[in-house]
Amino acid sequence: MTESAGGPRSVLGRSPLASLAELVAGGGVAVLSGAGLSTESGIPDYRGPTGRARRAEPMTYQRFVGSAEARRRYWARSHVGWRQIGLAAPNAGHRAVAELEGRGLIEGIVTQNVDGLHQAAGARRVIELHGGLDRVVCLTCRERTSRTELEDRLRSANPGWEASGQINPDGDAVLADEQVERFRVVDCATCGGLLKPDVVFFGENVPRTRVDECFALVAGARALLILGSSLTVRSGLRFVTKAAALGIPIAIVNQGPTGGDAEAVLTLDAPLGVTLTHLAARL
Repeated sequence: MTESAGGPRSVLGRSPLASLAELVAGGGVAVLSGAGLSTESGIPDYRGPTGRARRAEPMTYQRFVGSAEARRRYWARSHVGWRQIGLAAPNAGHRAVAELEGRGLIEGIVTQNVDGLHQAAGARRVIELHGGLDRVVCLTCRERTSRTELEDRLRSANPGWEASGQINPDGDAVLADEQVERFRVVDCATCGGLLKPDVVFFGENVPRTRVDECFALVAGARALLILGSSLTVRSGLRFVTKAAALGIPIAIVNQGPTGGDAEAVLTLDAPLGVTLTHLAARL
Protein backbone atom coordinates (compact mmCIF):
# COMPACT_ATOMS: atom_id res chain seq x y z
CA MET A 1 0.00 0.00 0.00
CA THR A 2 1.12 3.54 -0.67
CA GLU A 3 -0.12 6.48 1.35
CA SER A 4 0.28 10.20 0.97
CA ALA A 5 0.65 12.76 3.73
CA GLY A 6 -0.54 15.48 1.38
CA GLY A 7 -4.27 14.90 1.94
CA PRO A 8 -6.86 13.43 4.30
CA ARG A 9 -6.86 10.00 2.67
CA SER A 10 -5.80 7.03 4.80
CA VAL A 11 -5.61 3.31 4.25
CA LEU A 12 -7.57 0.91 6.43
CA GLY A 13 -8.50 3.84 8.66
CA ARG A 14 -4.92 4.73 9.56
CA SER A 15 -3.16 8.01 8.85
CA PRO A 16 0.12 7.88 6.92
CA LEU A 17 2.04 8.88 10.05
CA ALA A 18 0.36 6.15 12.08
CA SER A 19 1.31 3.58 9.44
CA LEU A 20 4.91 4.80 9.50
CA ALA A 21 4.97 4.62 13.28
CA GLU A 22 3.70 1.03 13.14
CA LEU A 23 6.47 0.10 10.74
CA VAL A 24 9.23 1.74 12.81
CA ALA A 25 7.89 0.47 16.15
CA GLY A 26 9.02 -3.05 15.28
CA GLY A 27 12.66 -1.89 15.32
CA GLY A 28 15.45 -3.18 13.12
CA VAL A 29 15.16 -0.16 10.81
CA ALA A 30 17.95 0.92 8.46
CA VAL A 31 17.89 4.57 7.37
CA LEU A 32 19.11 6.01 4.08
CA SER A 33 19.26 9.81 4.25
CA GLY A 34 19.83 12.41 1.56
CA ALA A 35 20.20 16.14 1.09
CA GLY A 36 16.53 16.82 1.81
CA LEU A 37 17.11 16.02 5.48
CA SER A 38 19.63 18.86 5.82
CA THR A 39 17.77 21.67 4.07
CA GLU A 40 16.20 22.76 7.37
CA SER A 41 19.76 23.28 8.64
CA GLY A 42 20.34 25.84 5.89
CA ILE A 43 22.13 23.52 3.46
CA PRO A 44 20.47 23.63 0.01
CA ASP A 45 19.73 20.57 -2.07
CA TYR A 46 19.76 20.16 -5.84
CA ARG A 47 16.53 18.35 -6.59
CA GLY A 48 14.06 19.15 -3.81
CA PRO A 49 11.76 22.16 -3.53
CA THR A 50 14.56 24.27 -2.02
CA GLY A 51 17.09 23.15 -4.63
CA ARG A 52 18.95 25.73 -6.63
CA ALA A 53 19.94 25.42 -10.26
CA ARG A 54 23.50 24.22 -10.58
CA ARG A 55 25.50 27.03 -12.12
CA ALA A 56 28.77 25.13 -12.49
CA GLU A 57 29.79 21.61 -13.36
CA PRO A 58 30.68 19.47 -10.34
CA MET A 59 34.35 18.84 -9.71
CA THR A 60 35.59 15.50 -10.97
CA TYR A 61 38.46 13.55 -9.48
CA GLN A 62 40.30 13.60 -12.78
CA ARG A 63 40.16 17.39 -13.11
CA PHE A 64 41.10 17.89 -9.47
CA VAL A 65 44.30 15.81 -9.59
CA GLY A 66 45.23 16.89 -13.12
CA SER A 67 44.98 20.68 -12.90
CA ALA A 68 46.45 23.17 -10.43
CA GLU A 69 43.91 25.70 -11.72
CA ALA A 70 41.03 23.30 -10.99
CA ARG A 71 42.33 22.73 -7.45
CA ARG A 72 42.61 26.46 -6.85
CA ARG A 73 39.04 26.96 -8.06
CA TYR A 74 37.79 24.12 -5.91
CA TRP A 75 39.51 25.23 -2.71
CA ALA A 76 38.55 28.91 -3.17
CA ARG A 77 34.90 27.96 -3.63
CA SER A 78 35.01 25.40 -0.82
CA HIS A 79 36.73 27.84 1.54
CA VAL A 80 33.77 30.22 1.17
CA GLY A 81 31.16 27.45 1.31
CA TRP A 82 32.63 25.95 4.47
CA ARG A 83 31.57 29.04 6.42
CA GLN A 84 27.97 27.90 6.00
CA ILE A 85 28.46 24.13 6.06
CA GLY A 86 30.81 24.19 9.05
CA LEU A 87 28.45 26.32 11.11
CA ALA A 88 25.31 24.33 10.26
CA ALA A 89 23.58 22.71 13.22
CA PRO A 90 21.46 19.55 13.29
CA ASN A 91 17.77 20.19 12.79
CA ALA A 92 14.71 18.51 14.28
CA GLY A 93 14.89 15.71 11.73
CA HIS A 94 18.48 14.78 12.62
CA ARG A 95 17.63 14.90 16.32
CA ALA A 96 14.57 12.66 15.88
CA VAL A 97 16.63 10.07 13.96
CA ALA A 98 19.28 10.08 16.71
CA GLU A 99 16.58 9.69 19.35
CA LEU A 100 15.04 6.70 17.55
CA GLU A 101 18.48 5.11 17.23
CA GLY A 102 19.11 5.69 20.93
CA ARG A 103 15.85 3.93 21.73
CA GLY A 104 16.95 0.87 19.76
CA LEU A 105 14.55 1.26 16.84
CA ILE A 106 17.10 2.26 14.20
CA GLU A 107 20.00 -0.13 13.57
CA GLY A 108 22.13 2.26 11.55
CA ILE A 109 22.18 5.13 9.07
CA VAL A 110 23.59 5.27 5.56
CA THR A 111 23.86 8.94 4.60
CA GLN A 112 24.53 10.41 1.20
CA ASN A 113 25.28 13.71 2.92
CA VAL A 114 28.79 14.98 3.69
CA ASP A 115 27.81 17.50 6.37
CA GLY A 116 28.27 15.38 9.53
CA LEU A 117 24.94 16.50 10.99
CA HIS A 118 23.75 13.01 11.93
CA GLN A 119 26.79 12.60 14.18
CA ALA A 120 26.43 16.12 15.56
CA ALA A 121 22.86 15.21 16.59
CA GLY A 122 24.14 12.21 18.54
CA ALA A 123 23.66 9.33 16.09
CA ARG A 124 26.25 6.59 16.63
CA ARG A 125 26.24 4.15 13.71
CA VAL A 126 26.52 6.41 10.66
CA ILE A 127 28.06 5.25 7.39
CA GLU A 128 29.05 8.27 5.32
CA LEU A 129 28.61 6.86 1.82
CA HIS A 130 30.32 9.80 0.14
CA GLY A 131 32.70 10.75 2.96
CA GLY A 132 32.75 13.91 5.07
CA LEU A 133 33.70 17.53 4.44
CA ASP A 134 35.05 17.88 7.97
CA ARG A 135 38.17 15.90 7.00
CA VAL A 136 40.98 16.39 4.49
CA VAL A 137 43.20 13.64 3.05
CA CYS A 138 46.65 13.91 1.48
CA LEU A 139 46.78 12.04 -1.82
CA THR A 140 50.46 11.23 -1.30
CA CYS A 141 50.96 10.17 2.32
CA ARG A 142 47.20 9.50 2.96
CA GLU A 143 47.31 11.39 6.26
CA ARG A 144 43.91 12.67 7.33
CA THR A 145 43.59 16.00 9.11
CA SER A 146 40.69 18.13 10.26
CA ARG A 147 39.02 20.66 8.01
CA THR A 148 39.32 23.19 10.83
CA GLU A 149 43.10 22.92 10.67
CA LEU A 150 43.08 23.41 6.90
CA GLU A 151 40.79 26.43 7.16
CA ASP A 152 43.25 28.06 9.59
CA ARG A 153 46.09 27.47 7.12
CA LEU A 154 44.07 28.81 4.18
CA ARG A 155 43.21 31.99 6.07
CA SER A 156 46.88 32.50 6.92
CA ALA A 157 47.88 31.95 3.28
CA ASN A 158 45.24 34.40 2.01
CA PRO A 159 45.33 37.48 4.26
CA GLY A 160 42.72 40.02 3.23
CA TRP A 161 41.04 37.69 0.73
CA GLU A 162 37.26 37.94 0.90
CA ALA A 163 34.62 36.51 -1.39
CA SER A 164 31.01 35.45 -1.28
CA GLY A 165 28.62 33.59 -3.53
CA GLN A 166 25.64 31.26 -3.75
CA ILE A 167 26.24 28.15 -1.64
CA ASN A 168 25.84 24.74 -3.28
CA PRO A 169 24.89 21.45 -1.55
CA ASP A 170 28.40 20.13 -2.17
CA GLY A 171 29.71 22.73 0.28
CA ASP A 172 31.19 25.16 -2.23
CA ALA A 173 30.18 28.60 -3.45
CA VAL A 174 29.75 30.13 -6.90
CA LEU A 175 32.59 32.65 -7.32
CA ALA A 176 33.72 34.99 -10.07
CA ASP A 177 36.95 34.19 -11.91
CA GLU A 178 38.73 37.25 -10.52
CA GLN A 179 37.97 36.10 -6.97
CA VAL A 180 39.44 32.67 -7.66
CA GLU A 181 42.57 34.02 -9.34
CA ARG A 182 43.69 35.74 -6.14
CA PHE A 183 43.36 32.60 -3.98
CA ARG A 184 46.38 30.64 -2.82
CA VAL A 185 46.16 26.87 -2.18
CA VAL A 186 48.18 25.08 0.53
CA ASP A 187 49.55 21.53 0.37
CA CYS A 188 50.04 18.78 2.94
CA ALA A 189 51.98 20.10 5.94
CA THR A 190 53.61 16.69 6.41
CA CYS A 191 54.83 15.73 2.93
CA GLY A 192 53.85 18.56 0.56
CA GLY A 193 51.37 16.36 -1.30
CA LEU A 194 48.03 17.41 -2.76
CA LEU A 195 45.18 17.85 -0.29
CA LYS A 196 41.68 16.70 -1.14
CA PRO A 197 38.47 16.79 0.90
CA ASP A 198 37.71 13.34 2.28
CA VAL A 199 34.69 13.00 0.03
CA VAL A 200 33.98 11.01 -3.11
CA PHE A 201 34.19 13.20 -6.21
CA PHE A 202 32.43 12.48 -9.49
CA GLY A 203 34.54 9.96 -11.38
CA GLU A 204 35.79 8.45 -8.12
CA ASN A 205 34.50 5.18 -6.68
CA VAL A 206 33.10 4.74 -3.20
CA PRO A 207 35.45 2.28 -1.41
CA ARG A 208 34.18 -1.27 -1.88
CA THR A 209 34.35 -2.03 1.83
CA ARG A 210 32.09 0.93 2.55
CA VAL A 211 29.55 -0.14 -0.05
CA ASP A 212 29.60 -3.67 1.36
CA GLU A 213 28.97 -2.32 4.86
CA CYS A 214 25.95 -0.40 3.58
CA PHE A 215 24.55 -3.44 1.79
CA ALA A 216 25.05 -5.56 4.93
CA LEU A 217 23.15 -3.02 7.04
CA VAL A 218 20.25 -2.97 4.58
CA ALA A 219 20.19 -6.76 4.16
CA GLY A 220 20.03 -7.28 7.91
CA ALA A 221 17.26 -4.75 8.47
CA ARG A 222 13.60 -5.45 9.13
CA ALA A 223 12.64 -2.26 7.23
CA LEU A 224 14.34 0.46 5.18
CA LEU A 225 13.41 4.10 5.80
CA ILE A 226 14.38 6.68 3.16
CA LEU A 227 14.64 10.26 4.42
CA GLY A 228 15.08 13.24 2.11
CA SER A 229 16.54 11.48 -0.91
CA SER A 230 15.12 11.79 -4.41
CA LEU A 231 16.77 8.46 -5.33
CA THR A 232 17.48 9.73 -8.83
CA VAL A 233 21.00 8.28 -9.02
CA ARG A 234 22.24 4.75 -8.52
CA SER A 235 24.31 5.74 -5.48
CA GLY A 236 21.26 5.55 -3.23
CA LEU A 237 18.76 3.71 -5.38
CA ARG A 238 20.83 0.50 -5.34
CA PHE A 239 20.03 0.03 -1.65
CA VAL A 240 16.31 0.37 -2.34
CA THR A 241 16.65 -2.19 -5.13
CA LYS A 242 18.46 -4.54 -2.72
CA ALA A 243 15.80 -4.18 -0.03
CA ALA A 244 13.00 -4.76 -2.53
CA ALA A 245 14.71 -7.90 -3.86
CA LEU A 246 14.92 -9.25 -0.30
CA GLY A 247 11.29 -8.44 0.45
CA ILE A 248 12.21 -5.81 3.06
CA PRO A 249 9.47 -3.18 3.40
CA ILE A 250 10.50 0.32 2.28
CA ALA A 251 9.06 3.60 3.57
CA ILE A 252 9.93 6.99 2.07
CA VAL A 253 9.59 10.45 3.61
CA ASN A 254 10.53 13.14 1.10
CA GLN A 255 9.22 16.34 -0.40
CA GLY A 256 8.42 15.39 -3.95
CA PRO A 257 8.45 12.09 -5.85
CA THR A 258 11.45 9.76 -5.74
CA GLY A 259 12.96 7.10 -7.94
CA GLY A 260 12.01 4.48 -5.35
CA ASP A 261 8.30 5.22 -4.94
CA ALA A 262 7.26 2.18 -6.96
CA GLU A 263 9.10 -0.11 -4.53
CA ALA A 264 7.77 1.51 -1.35
CA VAL A 265 4.94 0.24 0.82
CA LEU A 266 4.53 3.74 2.23
CA THR A 267 5.39 7.23 0.95
CA LEU A 268 4.94 10.53 2.75
CA ASP A 269 5.37 13.79 0.86
CA ALA A 270 5.98 16.05 3.84
CA PRO A 271 8.57 18.26 5.58
CA LEU A 272 11.05 16.03 7.35
CA GLY A 273 11.68 17.94 10.57
CA VAL A 274 8.10 18.09 11.78
CA THR A 275 7.22 14.64 10.41
CA LEU A 276 10.10 12.89 12.17
CA THR A 277 9.49 14.83 15.38
CA HIS A 278 5.87 13.65 15.39
CA LEU A 279 7.01 10.12 14.56
CA ALA A 280 9.36 10.03 17.56
CA ALA A 281 6.60 11.36 19.80
CA ARG A 282 4.29 8.50 18.75
CA LEU A 283 6.77 5.78 19.63
